[in-house]
Amino acid sequence: MPARRKPTGTDASEATGDAEPTAAPERPKPTLVLYVRHGQTPTTGAKLPGRAPGLHLAPKGHKQAEAAAKRLGRLDGVSALYVSPLERCQDTAAPISNALGLPIQTEPGIIECEFGDWTGAELKELFKLPEWRQVQQSPSNFRFPNGESFTEMQTRMTGAVAALVARHPGEKIVVVSHADPIKAAVAAAVGTHLDLFQRIVVSPCSISAVQYDPSGAPVVLAVNSTGADLRTLVPS
Repeated sequence: MPARRKPTGTDASEATGDAEPTAAPERPKPTLVLYVRHGQTPTTGAKLPGRAPGLHLAPKGHKQAEAAAKRLGRLDGVSALYVSPLERCQDTAAPISNALGLPIQTEPGIIECEFGDWTGAELKELFKLPEWRQVQQSPSNFRFPNGESFTEMQTRMTGAVAALVARHPGEKIVVVSHADPIKAAVAAAVGTHLDLFQRIVVSPCSISAVQYDPSGAPVVLAVNSTGADLRTLVPS
């Protein structure tokens, strides 16, 4: 009976299990986005300011911004600060910029919704309109007269944030924006239909935190936080 030939070369290493293990690809690191709504203005709760220029923070709004800056300043490793171009957001970002030692980078994609003909209208008058019920109950089907739809706003906001996340893998960034865009971004992260986004509360200078993982679903760590220590925000 002929002798059995011993495997050589590649055959031998496969037979004995001595092949070098293939290194697993490095998993992309998640990015933490800290959403900050601007502080209170003289029209907060009374008018729909939209993108009208010249609206700055009220004295209370400046105090709120300072408090938010102090909270964010306790965090390590925040690498960038992106801000809506409107004055009330720029005012809010000023103390945050000082606390973090970061420049303000204006980002048009996170600007307020375009309210069109409703810009500057008093809320008590808007409440009387039949369209207001649709704004609250089925916003995904509503477009502001000569303005933007909520769906377009959400697409714009989430697209802008996705680009920022891609720019800062594994980092922490601050995004200073407005109530409706932040609510729409949080709703998208949770997987909630836009028609339910009005159930989310985002108060002046509150902080909402979402961790975006390129290889998985976003994780919402906080919504409308106004006092908690942000250093405790970790996925469960």
